[in-house]
Amino acid sequence: MLSRRDALKTMALSTGAFALSSACSGAQQPAGEVHKLPPLGYDYDALEPFIDAETMKLHHDKHHAAYVAKLNQALEKEPSLATRSIEDLLKNLDSLPESVRTDIRNQGGGHYNHTLFWQLLRKKDTSAPEGDLSKAITASFGSVAAMEEQIQSAGLKQFGSGWAWLLMREGKLLVESTANQDCPLSTGAYPLLCVDVWEHAYYLKYQTRRADYLKAVLQILNWSVIGERYRQHKA
Repeated sequence: MLSRRDALKTMALSTGAFALSSACSGAQQPAGEVHKLPPLGYDYDALEPFIDAETMKLHHDKHHAAYVAKLNQALEKEPSLATRSIEDLLKNLDSLPESVRTDIRNQGGGHYNHTLFWQLLRKKDTSAPEGDLSKAITASFGSVAAMEEQIQSAGLKQFGSGWAWLLMREGKLLVESTANQDCPLSTGAYPLLCVDVWEHAYYLKYQTRRADYLKAVLQILNWSVIGERYRQHKA
């Protein structure tokens, strides 16, 4: 029989997974529904001391909200796209009308990437890859530590703004980086993990120390959510 603590943990994980799938899944949204800023899912100070509350508030309430607002403005030009999920739009950029393609790439990418990023962060509880994902990481990179080193390297080498990713491409686990708000969905990959390396994600606390920020984020990843994404994609 589950203890109360285990039951709450299970409920929280299920809620998080549902929120992520609702915002980032391929399911179509109801007719007339515009894209919306998802709730952060935890208090602004929940990730202290790794990420400060002021950064989280500005990052979510200002930066992410701006991407959502501009995405909706762009879609007003092409009402026929209003019912398509953000994942579907990003997967099919090349087929979109030229009048909105760049806006969906930039603003839609910013919306999707941030929605995923919030779901991948957790409070200070320890977490590590488990099960099939742990085995796949070891097979692909040699160890979890080696994978983390590749993520840090990808984040550090990304010139200017962008993201570092752990993703699946053609059935293989890879670490890649993208510029600006480009999303791996647009190049046929499936993202499992992302780390925002835009300056607004870390500058208030870490200033120019991007390496320290990357190390901090790797300590607060929610591997339960990442593992579930891996399991669902493999299935």
